[in-house]
Formats: sequence, structure tokens, C-alpha cells
Amino acid sequence: MNLDKTFQALASRPRREILAYLSELELTTSELAERFGLSAPTISRHLSLLESAGLVSSERQGQRVLYRLNRDNLVNSLTGFAFELCPVGGPLKRESSRLATVRDKGK
Repeated sequence: MNLDKTFQALASRPRREILAYLSELELTTSELAERFGLSAPTISRHLSLLESAGLVSSERQGQRVLYRLNRDNLVNSLTGFAFELCPVGGPLKRESSRLATVRDKGK
């Protein structure tokens, strides 16, 4: 998971609004463009960045491509970032990572 890509994606107000729309239903590029009053290519570029960051995913259904929020990726990205900032969480996360590495080597 690349936090830089996540925060780059979240830095744009239209992309955050797209995530809000996708939080409850799947939508196509055209449906999003209608809601925002933007062109389909503009929405498509925003969706591409969100998809590259792992925050949304798409599924082709015939002629339509539906986009949906990847809740787990968004939550994991933000939680990972919070752990790095937290004076207690950061060291615990690093210790957990070291323990996982030791456990994997022991298998």
C-alpha cells in the first residue's frame, strides 16, 4: 500500500466527493459526471487516480463500468498513517512487524 498515492488521491476535493458518493452505491463515470457537472473524461481521470491508489475498484458489466469504494483499503491506509503518527502506535506496529517476520522465518 502506497501512502503517497493515497494522500495524493485524497488531496483533491472532487476525488473526496467521489469517494463519498461511492460510499453507498456503485456508479458509472457518466452517473458521476452528471452529479458533479463535470465531463466524463475529467471524472475518468479522477477515478483512475483513485483506482491507482487502491481506493476504488471497477467492474465491467456489459457496456457499463461500475466503480465502488474499497473500504478496507481506505481504512487500512488511514489507520497505517495514524499508527505512524501515534507515539505509541508506531513502535507497536514496528514490533508487530518484526514479530511477524520472525514467525514467518520459523515456519
